[in-house]
Amino acid sequence: MSDKVKLKCDIYWAQLNRKNEMSDAYQVNLCNLSDKAVAALEDMGISIQENAVKKPEMGKYITCKSQKPIKAFDTDGVDIVEDIGNGSKAVCLISAYNWTYKNKKGVSPSLSKLVVTDLVEYAGANNVSVDDEDVL
Repeated sequence: MSDKVKLKCDIYWAQLNRKNEMSDAYQVNLCNLSDKAVAALEDMGISIQENAVKKPEMGKYITCKSQKPIKAFDTDGVDIVEDIGNGSKAVCLISAYNWTYKNKKGVSPSLSKLVVTDLVEYAGANNVSVDDEDVL
């Protein structure tokens, strides 16, 4: 069993520079994991998520959370400061850590490095077209 796994993934719901309101943490979903990546992560004790009904585009995925902002880099090692959009491609280095909280125990993923190989710009809700013909 390795203590780190390098994997390819798609990025969804990246909140690297601002905390998620529900989890009160910086977080990112690493999605569409290969069968090999899933097996390696499960060998580390990390649970894999999948919601084929509500989120089929994400496939099998993990959510990495942090109390500090998460740094992302491009393939040249330059910090990415803009928001990362859903469907961006990345290579990540993942390790695992054990935790205990209120009589519960578990293993969670720790994102050691995030390199974005294909950046999809985050569009946000501000890019909605409001043509007169579209208004009902």
